[in-house]
Amino acid sequence: MFNAYENDTSANEPKYIETTTPEGKVNFYSMTLEDLKAFLKGKGKEQFRAQQIFKWVYEQRVTDVEKMSNLSKSFRQEIPDILSFDLPPVLKHLKSIDGTQKFLFDVKGGNSVEAVLIPSDDRLTLCISSEVGCNMACKFCFTGKQKLKRRLTTEEIVGQFMQVHDRLEPGQRISNIVFMGMGEPLDNPEAVFKSIEVLHSPWGMMLSRRKITVSTSGLVPQIKLVADAKVRLAVSLNGSNDEIRSRVMPINKKYPLKQLLDACREYTRVTKDRITFEYVLLKGVTDQMEHAREVVQLLKGIPSKINIIPFNEHPGSGYERPSDEQIEKFHTELIKLGAHVLLRRTMGRDIYAACGQLTTVKDRPETMDISNSKIGGTNERHFGSGQPRL
Repeated sequence: MFNAYENDTSANEPKYIETTTPEGKVNFYSMTLEDLKAFLKGKGKEQFRAQQIFKWVYEQRVTDVEKMSNLSKSFRQEIPDILSFDLPPVLKHLKSIDGTQKFLFDVKGGNSVEAVLIPSDDRLTLCISSEVGCNMACKFCFTGKQKLKRRLTTEEIVGQFMQVHDRLEPGQRISNIVFMGMGEPLDNPEAVFKSIEVLHSPWGMMLSRRKITVSTSGLVPQIKLVADAKVRLAVSLNGSNDEIRSRVMPINKKYPLKQLLDACREYTRVTKDRITFEYVLLKGVTDQMEHAREVVQLLKGIPSKINIIPFNEHPGSGYERPSDEQIEKFHTELIKLGAHVLLRRTMGRDIYAACGQLTTVKDRPETMDISNSKIGGTNERHFGSGQPRL
């Protein structure tokens, strides 16, 4: 019942194994409420105890079982032998000049992942990782240079949220989560969607499904799972035609634009939600005016908004960030064409916490000089011709 992925050195793909500690305990954060009910029933305990424990841990943030006063003394003595409340340790915590925070988590076996807390005027968004490395090999992404080592478990995903939550200042609350960190979320669907259930649950962290976004590079068959989970969908487009997209995103060779956009249309039909299309501006590759026109034609008839993301540099990328003038020109062209468009503010770039910069490869840089760019230095959000904000 309680499973996770682990790297199998005898095969190309990670395999599924049971998630338990060496002592045979099950990690509490790996379970939904129904999982815990079934687990306790198997131990001969009343199922309502699951709700009591969930309330202590998620609402009260109490993991010391001796403080769980509505549980019997004998049951409190048993809990440490069957349940673990361990969270992935924070190895490093960096803060950007713009308020963005990056956390490096230890996920055992010499592996680590990064998560990013992004502040804005009306929300506090946590960007969560789902894998150590990534198999998608997107050319503009630092994570893409780090081959997949293993997929994260449910408790490691939920654990990122809880560790950051526990470090918030008084009065702060994580309002949104986006699965846009390291890894392809739809390449690890069981753990990702199970973690969403935990974080959404009224017995868990009570996050609205509409405040949860799952991003994909284009795993077409799994897009249905996002609709089934009733959460938001973001798609990394990053190419205005198949030739360009296949060059920068190898997944397009398997699932070309027609298949991807057909799946997107079906998502909007079923959910009645808009899709966010992420579009990275690469100098001389995706930032020309003809590309803007092609993008608008591609997305015609799909309820959506376009997030323009100026490329965020990292060592060995082979790509450059367009000039601020070219970024503004591209943005203006999309608006003129009637697109609902947002020029995303670049956050955390100075600590390698911006979109496409997350990695845990050896000798990764920790800081960079961003004084040469104005784009991303303001808190403005730019929307197209009279379109409503989402």
